[in-house]
Amino acid sequence: MIAKLSPNDYQRIIEIWESAVRATHHFLAEDDILFYKELIYRQYLSLVDLFGYYNDEGVLLGFVGIHKKNVQLLFIDASVRGCGIGKQLIQFAIKKRKIRYVDVNEQNQQALGFYEHMGFVTIDRFLTDDAGKPYPILRMQLRRKWLWGLFKMGLPKKSSSRP
Repeated sequence: MIAKLSPNDYQRIIEIWESAVRATHHFLAEDDILFYKELIYRQYLSLVDLFGYYNDEGVLLGFVGIHKKNVQLLFIDASVRGCGIGKQLIQFAIKKRKIRYVDVNEQNQQALGFYEHMGFVTIDRFLTDDAGKPYPILRMQLRRKWLWGLFKMGLPKKSSSRP
């Protein structure tokens, strides 16, 4: 289930963020991880609309942070990576929140591949991240062809049986 998150969820969000970053952001030094952890908790979370994926037991396992038509954050607990949670969150963001863009660390090749698989293409590159650190950011845009496929999937299928 995907639901809106609140400041009451920030502690779990940060746990998920750290788990995911340690599993995927091998280019970050320990000092950087601690720097971003504080920055995200104190500043960035309040700047985005947050939605989380809960399992059947009500445990928050992943989240997406959206600002306007842009995904700013998408992190999945490392213990459940590869289970389709990221795909569900990005499809939710596309269908329900009408996002069209995502920003991703260029050095995070796993995330870059995921977004390309989900229909995004790189349209811009920034030499530094929002904190001014030398970690290039790629701006990606959802391809129109992929949007049409998503739209068609939502249409009722014609019956193949004859009366």
